[in-house]
Amino acid sequence: MGKKFLLKTIDSFLMSSHFEHYYTPSPKSELRKSEAKLLLRNGHEYQFITPSGVFSFGHVDRASRILIEYAKIHGKSLLDIGCGYGVVGITLAKENPLIDLSMSDVNSRAVEFTKINAKNHNIQPNIAIGYLYTPWNKQRFDMILSNPPMAAGKEVWMELISKAHEHLNPGGSIQIVAFHNKGGERLMNYLRSVMGNVRTLVKSGGIRVYFSCKDGNPF
Repeated sequence: MGKKFLLKTIDSFLMSSHFEHYYTPSPKSELRKSEAKLLLRNGHEYQFITPSGVFSFGHVDRASRILIEYAKIHGKSLLDIGCGYGVVGITLAKENPLIDLSMSDVNSRAVEFTKINAKNHNIQPNIAIGYLYTPWNKQRFDMILSNPPMAAGKEVWMELISKAHEHLNPGGSIQIVAFHNKGGERLMNYLRSVMGNVRTLVKSGGIRVYFSCKDGNPF
């Protein structure tokens, strides 16, 4: 099944059900905006403008908070894939100013507000719209981070993992946050089968951050 056909099918199904999922490529719902505040353990505070029709409207979800707090930063280039309105990548770039940040999402409204939030935080990441790695062609990164859309189906997160290897520099890592008992365990096992290694960076209230490294784990 082609990616364009898959995305059109997702869109069509959601619209026919009178329900719009945040993974919809082109949200049709009325745009509403709300501010979300993020307070880190180090006392740093960030504010984001969040739009309806995008995951975690009006607040920063707990899984993203945990990924931000416990992500292992190494190397320089970071890809925040499925970035939503940009909370993970933007916060990590502000906390680690030497990061070369790239961000993408399939949701056009998410990308629009990622650009707004990046500008509001005085950073200039490379922001693109598209399905998973489509916008990045043959680019490679030191880190790929994601709070994946588990509700979109296993085909999505499996492709996110299966194609990570070709988009990582030697020694690069993929770091994914998920609820362990709501698909995360299967995700962890698939990471191990594809990457050859996986470890858990943190466990918190059912949420885990899984870390896999290309060409072994030097950490």
